[in-house]
Amino acid sequence: MLPPSALSAAPRAYQTLLLFGATGDLAQRMLLPSLYGLDAEGQLSDATRIIGTARSEHPIEEYRATARAAIEKAVEPERLKPDALDRFLARLSYVSLDATDTGGYARLAEAIGGIEAGLAIFLSTAPSLFEATIEGLDKAGLTGPTVRMALEKPLGSDLASSREINDAVARVFPEPQIFRIDHYLGKETVQNLLALRFGNLMFEPLWNAQGIEHVEISIGETVGLEGRVGFYDDTGALRDMVQNHMLQLLALVAMEPPARFDATEVRDEKVKVLRALRPMDVEEVKKHTVIGQYVAGAIGARTVPAYAEELGKPSDTETFVALKAHVDCWRWHGVPFYLRTGKRLPFRRSEILIRFRAVPHSIFANRGAVLQPNALLISLQPDENITLTLMAKRPGLDREGIRLQEVPLDLKGDVFADTRRRIAYERLLLDLLEGDPTLFVRRDEVEAQWEWIDAIRAGWKANGMKPKPYPAGTWGPSAAIALTERDGVSWRE
Repeated sequence: MLPPSALSAAPRAYQTLLLFGATGDLAQRMLLPSLYGLDAEGQLSDATRIIGTARSEHPIEEYRATARAAIEKAVEPERLKPDALDRFLARLSYVSLDATDTGGYARLAEAIGGIEAGLAIFLSTAPSLFEATIEGLDKAGLTGPTVRMALEKPLGSDLASSREINDAVARVFPEPQIFRIDHYLGKETVQNLLALRFGNLMFEPLWNAQGIEHVEISIGETVGLEGRVGFYDDTGALRDMVQNHMLQLLALVAMEPPARFDATEVRDEKVKVLRALRPMDVEEVKKHTVIGQYVAGAIGARTVPAYAEELGKPSDTETFVALKAHVDCWRWHGVPFYLRTGKRLPFRRSEILIRFRAVPHSIFANRGAVLQPNALLISLQPDENITLTLMAKRPGLDREGIRLQEVPLDLKGDVFADTRRRIAYERLLLDLLEGDPTLFVRRDEVEAQWEWIDAIRAGWKANGMKPKPYPAGTWGPSAAIALTERDGVSWRE
């Protein structure tokens, strides 16, 4: 580990950002538009430089033209300012690099120049190239106390491979300089969950097993493979979505109040939750998990093929997973957490549903009124929103009984109509440049997530579990419905 004095000597806002995978889909759709948005609002200093690198050869002007096209496609027309776009593109340069070619890193270092003013590296590459890339950077002098390393997933395919990657990075970068990305943590509504819980007295006294009946986390996608054929078939829904995004959301819902909002305190509380996840043995995996794979069906008016047809061969990879989890601690004793994610579902939807317990006694029962338990719905996509449903009386003279109805209280975007909804990567890239790791994932979190996921996958193998078919455009296999309904719970659809 570097001494604290070496780390504190680094500038807060780093002046050079190095983007690996600079011609890839992530860079085109998210990173370049996010950086343009920051620059257009004056969040980048005049000295900030952005250097892209990838295997393919591109003259700088050709790369800038590609970046312009990507930004013009992704950014709303009203936010495209010719002067701002030209200024941003002038920050960009490009260096081709084969990650396995040691000599290429010297050319990269020459293009970057000195790193005394700070270098932030965004590494988005195949896991098999992590070690070679880190070694090349180190030999070229692109490491040290003034360099931060951001790692985009996937960080391994299980606990063992994740440790290999983390060990390779840790040989060169101490943990305070490593920024592991889960872009869900950059979403405004995810951060608002912390504000909701810890900034309002009314929620926290009920945020426990006495007040909450169950928690439901769903991430639904309407897309199929969409160009990720090789990666997805080797990964599946459990490792692609549950291991990172969904377990991070679960940790934020279930964590204890941190002493303060800083990286150490927040991540300490999250890792406690992840370590408290009840391990599943072989029998529990069989009982508490459901896996599926979509067959041909329809989404809206569009007919879509089966997964195996898109893949071009039979496969046992799951495109859907539903599971029931428990957090073994006093706060959450007996509260089930239901997690569900899949491809080719009816709607694109990411949300957290907190279902509170029913009132212990209804004073309105003798008047024929039916009470529904309160619910807090936190929507992450496609629209970010928070909705609290309360019971209220419908207007009327009540000659035939009191009529009560669920009424939503919404925190919609128009509450903050003067504030632009940002791409999650805008926040994360700015935090990387400024050195704030609060919304990034620490190594012990990643390893706790993998340990829990590996036990589930081992249970699938021991039980000989194969994905159950479900038609595209539905909410997964019928067994997923039974998973919750035997507890008297229905998924929100």
